[in-house]
Amino acid sequence: MKRQNAGVWVGVIVVLFALVIFVQSFSLKYYTKFGPGPGLFPVWLSGFLLLIGIAYIWHSLKKEVITWADILPKGREMGNILSVILSVVIFMVIVNVTGFIIASTVLLFILLRREYKWYTGLGISSGVSIVLFLVFKSFFTIPLPVNMFGW
Repeated sequence: MKRQNAGVWVGVIVVLFALVIFVQSFSLKYYTKFGPGPGLFPVWLSGFLLLIGIAYIWHSLKKEVITWADILPKGREMGNILSVILSVVIFMVIVNVTGFIIASTVLLFILLRREYKWYTGLGISSGVSIVLFLVFKSFFTIPLPVNMFGW
C-alpha cells in the first residue's frame, strides 16, 4: 500500500484556497480615482499564496513522504485543537439566540476548562465576556447580538 504524502495534500488545499480568493478578488475594484482600491491587496496576497503553495507541493514531492500520523498531534495537544474547534462551532450556533455575553462565556469556558478549575474558568470567562461586550458596545459603538434581556 502506497503512503500518501501529507505535504502534497496540504499544498493542494493551500493552492485551492488561494485560487478561490484570487478569483473572488477580481470582483473588487483594483484601482480607484483616489488610489489603490479594495481589490489590490487580495489580488497580490492570493497570488503570492498561490506561488508559495505550488512551491510547497514541488518541495514535498522531492523529499521523503510525510504521513498524516507524523503531522497530527496526539493526546492532550489534539484535545486542545478539538476544544478550540468545538467552542467556535458552538459559539456560531448559539450566538444569535443567547446573545454575545452568554455565547462568548460558553466559548471561553470550554477553552479554559482544560487548565482551570470549573469555577475559576467560569469566573474568568464571564468577566472577560462582560468587559468585551461593554467595550465593543460603549466605546466602539459596534452592535453585538443580544438576547431577550438586552445582553
